[in-house]
Amino acid sequence: MRHNNSMTIELYDTTLRDGTQGEHINLSVQDKLLITERLDEFGVDYIEGGWPSSNPKDEEFFLKVKNLRLKHARMSAFGSTARSVSNIAGDPNLVGLVRSETPVITIFGKTWKAHSLKGLGISDEENAELIHSSVKFLVEQGREVFFDAEHFFDGWKDQAGFAEKMILSAVQAGACRVVLCDTNGGSLPHEVAEIVRRVKEIVTVPVGIHAHNDSDLAVANSIEAVRAGATQVQGTINGIGERCGNANLVSIIPNLMLKLDESFRTIRDLKQLTTMSKFVFEILNLPPDSKAPFVGKSAFAHKGGIHVSAVMKESSLYEHIDPTLVGNRQRVLVSELAGQSNMRYKARELGIDLPEKGDLFRNLVNHVKNLEHTGYQFDGAEASFELILRRELGQFTPFFEVIESKVVIQNGKEIQPVDQAVLKVLVGSEAELTVSNGDGPVNAIDKALRKALVPFYPEIRSIRLIDYKVRVLEEKRGTSAKVRVLIESSDGLTSWGTVGVSTNIIEASLEALKDSINYYLFNRQPQITLAAPKAESALNV
Repeated sequence: MRHNNSMTIELYDTTLRDGTQGEHINLSVQDKLLITERLDEFGVDYIEGGWPSSNPKDEEFFLKVKNLRLKHARMSAFGSTARSVSNIAGDPNLVGLVRSETPVITIFGKTWKAHSLKGLGISDEENAELIHSSVKFLVEQGREVFFDAEHFFDGWKDQAGFAEKMILSAVQAGACRVVLCDTNGGSLPHEVAEIVRRVKEIVTVPVGIHAHNDSDLAVANSIEAVRAGATQVQGTINGIGERCGNANLVSIIPNLMLKLDESFRTIRDLKQLTTMSKFVFEILNLPPDSKAPFVGKSAFAHKGGIHVSAVMKESSLYEHIDPTLVGNRQRVLVSELAGQSNMRYKARELGIDLPEKGDLFRNLVNHVKNLEHTGYQFDGAEASFELILRRELGQFTPFFEVIESKVVIQNGKEIQPVDQAVLKVLVGSEAELTVSNGDGPVNAIDKALRKALVPFYPEIRSIRLIDYKVRVLEEKRGTSAKVRVLIESSDGLTSWGTVGVSTNIIEASLEALKDSINYYLFNRQPQITLAAPKAESALNV
C-alpha cells in the first residue's frame, strides 16, 4: 500500500564524515572533493564534509570545497556543543565550525541522561544550557544550524522528559532542524515511528532521522521515520560507517521515491543511482557489493530455470521494480539450476539465434550441468559460456591450440629462484615454441602464451588481467582437490570473465587464459588478420 501523503524529503549525506569512521575507510582530500561533486550532481541537498576542528585534513577540505561550483548541495560542517558554558565564544570546536564558512552547521548534543550525567558529569540544567548557548552562538554568526540529538531514541526510552527538554532547548535557541539519532543502532522500526510522531507534536521545526545499522534496521528505521513525519533523512552512500555502518541512502532513496511516492528537491534522474554507488566504491578502493539491493550486480540476477521462464514472460513476477529505473539491468545466470529458459535468454542477450525446437537445448543444458557438476561456474565467467555455446553451434573454432606445456619451479638456499614456463602453441599449421620467466608459475605461463601469440595476433597486447581468483573445491581432499580459477580480463574498454577447472592450478589457469584470449579474438574477428607464417619456427626466449 502506497503512502498517500507525499512530501518533499531533504537528503543529507554524511559519507565524508560519519562514513569515514568505518573500518578500512580512508579518503584523501581529493577523494572527498570528487565525491562531493558526484553527490551534488546526483542531487543531494546537504553534504556533511567533516569535523573541521578535529583534524588538518578536514580543515583543508573545507578550504578547497569553497572553490567547487556546486549546483544543488549546501555544505555542512559538523561538530559538538561547547565544552563549557563559560567559554562559548572562545570554544575551539565552535570557532572551527565558524571558520569553515559553510552555510550550514550541524552540532550534536547529549539527549540521553546517562551520557550527560556520567559522560559529561553535569546536571540536566547545565546540559540544556550548553546546547542552548552553543546553538545560539552559531545562529548569531548567520548560520543555519541543525541539531543532532545524540542517542535520542535510547534517551527517550530511558527518560523521555530529559530528551524532550534537550531538543526544545536547541529549538528555542534557533536550531532549524532537530535530527533524531539512533546512535547505537538498537531501536526497532515501530519504536522509531512512535517516538518520531511524539516529537512532531512537541517541536515546531522539521524533524530528521539519523540511523545506524547495528541491528540491520537502519534503512527500515529511516523509512518508518519518514512515514511518521520526518522530512530529513541522513545517511551514507553504500551504508559505510562505524561498526555496522550508517543508514544506506542507496536503498532509502529508491524505496521512498518508487514505493512511497516521496519526492526529493533536486534528484531528477534516479537512473544515476547505480553508477553513483559504484563510483563511491571505486574512490574508496573497495569492491562493489554484488548483493546490494537495487544497485548490486546480483540484484536482478536470475538463476533458477522456473524463475527465468516466468521473467521472460513478465519480469515483474520475480522483480520488485524495473531495474532500469535505478540504472541497473536484468541478468540471467547459467548454472546447474539452469533450464532451457536460461539458455534462450542468454542466447538472445548474446545475439545468437537458436532453433525453437530440437535437441540442441537439452544437449546444452545437460552439457552445462555436467560441467558445473565437475566444478565449473559460469556466474562470473560468461565469456567462457559464450564460447561453449558458439562452439556447440559451430560458430567458433579456437584460434590456437596449446599442444605442449611445461612449468619449472626452482629454488634453494644457494639457487636463484626461477619460475619458468615452456609452451608449444599451434596457430594454423605453424607451431611456436616459447619460454618465459615470471613472478610465479601462473605469471610465467601467461607471459609465455602471450609471447607465442603476439607474432600472429598483435592485437592481444591490449589485454590485461584485472582479477584472478582461485577457489579450492572438494576441500576434504586437501592438496589433491580440484581448483577453480576465475579470471577477469580487460582491453581498457570492456571486461570479460573466464573459468578453468583442474586438480592442477597451472592447468586451470591456462584454460581460463586460453578462453580469455579466444574470446577477445572472436569478438574482434573483422579487425584481425593472421600474420603471415614465418619460414621456420624458432625457440622464442
